[in-house]
Amino acid sequence: MPQYTVLIYESEAAYANAGQEAWDAVYRAHEEFQRKHGDVLRGGQALRPAATATSIRTGEAGEALVTDGPYAEAREALGGFYVIEATDLDQALEIAKQVPARFGGVEVRPVMAFE
Repeated sequence: MPQYTVLIYESEAAYANAGQEAWDAVYRAHEEFQRKHGDVLRGGQALRPAATATSIRTGEAGEALVTDGPYAEAREALGGFYVIEATDLDQALEIAKQVPARFGGVEVRPVMAFE
């Protein structure tokens, strides 16, 4: 069955200003999502803030250039993901619409299968 990655992009600033009650509500919403869709979930994790990222780019001479910070500055940051199995994109989208993303949205991308 095809797999899809649901990337969760949200405003880190909104979370920083929302307080513990908002964090708790979102945590409970993700627990509920996981209970409801556990049969199709194949993985997922929350990520630490973008400021904790380290980026590696390839320089012109082929060398690895390591810098602190995210790959790209953006208003919304990748905050987590789920990997789901679905019969097709339409089913994946129906599931993804239920992913809690209080301060942003989600992106759904098919996983490439190498056989």
